Amino acid sequence: MNHGYDFPRQIQFANQEEKQEFSKFPTKTGRRSLSRSISQSSTDSYSSAASYTDSSDDETSPREKSQVNSKGSSDFCVKNIKQAEFGRREIEIAEQDMSALISLRKRAQGEKPLAGAKVVGCTHITAQTAVLIETLVALGAQCRWTACNIYSTQNEVAAALAESGVSVFAWKGESEDDFWWCIDRCVNMEGWQANMILDDGGDLTHWVYKKYPSVFKKVRGIVEESVTGVHRLYQLSKAGKLCVPAMNVNDSVTKQKFDNLYCCRESILDGLKRTTDVMFGGKQVVVCGYGEVGKGCCSALKALGAIVCVTEIDPICALQACMDGFKVVKLNEVVRQMDMVITCTGNKNVVTRELLDRMKNGCIVCNMGHSNTEIDVASLRTPELTWERVRSQVDHVIWPDGKRVILLAEGRLLNLSCSTVPSFVLSITATTQALALIELYNAPEGRYKQDVYLLPKKMDEYVASLHLPNFDAHLTELSDEQAKYMGLNKNGPFKPNYYRY
Repeated sequence: MNHGYDFPRQIQFANQEEKQEFSKFPTKTGRRSLSRSISQSSTDSYSSAASYTDSSDDETSPREKSQVNSKGSSDFCVKNIKQAEFGRREIEIAEQDMSALISLRKRAQGEKPLAGAKVVGCTHITAQTAVLIETLVALGAQCRWTACNIYSTQNEVAAALAESGVSVFAWKGESEDDFWWCIDRCVNMEGWQANMILDDGGDLTHWVYKKYPSVFKKVRGIVEESVTGVHRLYQLSKAGKLCVPAMNVNDSVTKQKFDNLYCCRESILDGLKRTTDVMFGGKQVVVCGYGEVGKGCCSALKALGAIVCVTEIDPICALQACMDGFKVVKLNEVVRQMDMVITCTGNKNVVTRELLDRMKNGCIVCNMGHSNTEIDVASLRTPELTWERVRSQVDHVIWPDGKRVILLAEGRLLNLSCSTVPSFVLSITATTQALALIELYNAPEGRYKQDVYLLPKKMDEYVASLHLPNFDAHLTELSDEQAKYMGLNKNGPFKPNYYRY
């Protein structure tokens, strides 16, 4: 398919307007410790319910095992290297629905645009992210990888990556000490020093700043994909402590609309069904937050007959909810009537103990935000309340009067704690991450300052164009006269940077 331009080794900005200025994100306060000052993602849950093995199969810590792959390398730490064959099958299945990322791999691997790149990554380790990692390797990068939270890893996928030669340090069910140990093993390798960082949540970036600040002397850039991690980058930039350029992938159109909106629209139902077998028709549901994730959740729940209301702090998002047919309420006014409470704000203490005390028997409580700070789960760990694990990632919290609240994934990210997300959507995000790495790594000195940048519009459009063949979609091409009339280049970008899709 002719997109009107070839894959660029370096994606050029047309003008200075495409270099986005950073802006302030809301500040989170009250972190529990210095080690958590960047994000709470190590205790977020992003594990796949489809994982071949559960972490409880073998209680021996991977840190205590001596394992080697078929090539004789031991530079990894996974649950069981013998699971590699199963992990390879899962990666191959994921590749079938990630054709755009595979297309990018084939187009660019001849040029090796990441030759010489040493990428240290901290993301969710699933079959889909494995396709991204192996794409980076095919484009010339050396990679060392760890998981961005303690429940995110598909053990067999980590084994397959280790078998293929990627130095991966991750397993499902890590302790918090294990989590930081794995990050340290990725960064602190004698004779190997990273020059690119790919992060999801900001913990890796924080660890490098805290323990190995000299690494930033050689790092060319940071690519960050989460709300939480981007928020931390803007904080560092505002404080004058950001010492390398950073690319904000989270706020790219392809990430916001597809990963946050369309992905959550499907995965919210999957996670709830797998854990509770609940019927949605007629259920009273409150969704806290009407951003892209909230919009996706509300759309899906409404389509299955749930009676949905929304809480919001932003009048614009609140008005959007009203126009979409949802009543905007305060949580404390409706919590007694709700059958489900779903958080997706990115904030902390959205659902407090006081609100939990007022919920009715059988209320389902879960979180679709990145961090596990939205539901005050710690307040439920008190002597008067009884916790009863009824199935994986499902707890009944029982009050003295017998009331039960059904808590999913201990307040951590629901969709990939309790289900999966579509490979196609992750292909969009992963392709964007790969292009951002290529751009930062190959950018001439001086193009990017020590700031946070959004992806150029041209790059967003390129990512979208790679995925259109999956739908046999055919773009209409502007005539010269039409392009002149609109003041556009025939090959894009087609929208100004301020355009809101």
